[in-house]
Amino acid sequence: MDLDTFRASLADAAPPSELAPALQALWHEAKDDWQRAHHLVQDENDRDSAWVHAYLHRKEGDLDNAGYWYRRARQPASDQSLSQEWDAIASALLSNVPH
Repeated sequence: MDLDTFRASLADAAPPSELAPALQALWHEAKDDWQRAHHLVQDENDRDSAWVHAYLHRKEGDLDNAGYWYRRARQPASDQSLSQEWDAIASALLSNVPH
């Protein structure tokens, strides 16, 4: 799946079922459901979920908490716009999805 296909799926009622929790969380966040997105990644232990978790707390404005999750994800804290960071995370995670 590429970024355009992922974006197009936002017109659907639910995210594509084959997506990992981190991508499902990004999908829900793009649909303005921050709580659902956070719920999907808060108990996951992988670096992808930690990266999305960092982004969510950055969007929330909790930069200290975001910093913790960026460190867990082994990613630098972003200075991009939120939409640019969303695109960057989605693109990186989608590149790992089998075709």
